[in-house]
Amino acid sequence: MQERPPRPVRADYLVWRQVTTRWADDDVYGHMNNATYYELFDTAVNAHLYEATGLDIRSLRAVGVVAETSCRYFREIGFPAPVDTGLVVERVGTSSVVYRIGLFQGESDEAAAEGRFVHVYVDNTSGPGGREVRPVPEEIRSVVTSLTRPR
Repeated sequence: MQERPPRPVRADYLVWRQVTTRWADDDVYGHMNNATYYELFDTAVNAHLYEATGLDIRSLRAVGVVAETSCRYFREIGFPAPVDTGLVVERVGTSSVVYRIGLFQGESDEAAAEGRFVHVYVDNTSGPGGREVRPVPEEIRSVVTSLTRPR
């Protein structure tokens, strides 16, 4: 049986962003709905790429599409406290980037959740349906390589 990785802590991440929670983020049980975690992962990754490259990443010749996501939940989080998102890159391949995103709420050093988010780069010039896999654009590679920290 494969051993579960340890619970992540703040020191495991390199880039930080704080997001405000909304009333609508919580479900009927009073904690953040699981779909909202994935929205936070997407925002943490793409907001960093926008800011770090200074480019509209949607206009690059190759764009990252989400090929895989997952989440490990450790404790509940929700409205009204803000959430700190920590970002690190686990691996940069020829045409893909694997990110880990930690979600923290309050002063705890331990993550409330950790997401895995995989971008695969595809041709952005042929339109939907005909997008072939392409190498990670140099503008993206130069930014994400500096965030690499293998598990």
